[in-house]
Amino acid sequence: MTKKSPGSKTKTPLLDHIAELALEKKAANVISLDVRGLSSITNHYLICSADTEPQVKAIADNIRRGTPDKPWHLEGYEKLKWVLLDYVDLVVHVFRSEERYYYNLEKLWADAPIIEFSDENTEKTTD
Repeated sequence: MTKKSPGSKTKTPLLDHIAELALEKKAANVISLDVRGLSSITNHYLICSADTEPQVKAIADNIRRGTPDKPWHLEGYEKLKWVLLDYVDLVVHVFRSEERYYYNLEKLWADAPIIEFSDENTEKTTD
């Protein structure tokens, strides 16, 4: 069962900023998973979808340009099916829609609280 939690308990300024940058390039289904206590890799995942490889690149490029710190690790620019930007406490996944469906990170981290971000740059939270 997927839990959704109030955003104020799980959000960070970097998370909000990166979600906004993704939405600027029309990213779809932008969510955050709070994996603190569930993963030793990071505290949050931000996951979003794009319809095409050029849109994946545009979203990832906008995040890189709009974030003051460079990602600690970056991969996926070769094929543009799934770009990962690792900011240590936050790992961003920009997926083509098909790859997002296939890898289904939301199911993998089903115990993590979720924040959904809308294209109006506001979060949507539900219980």
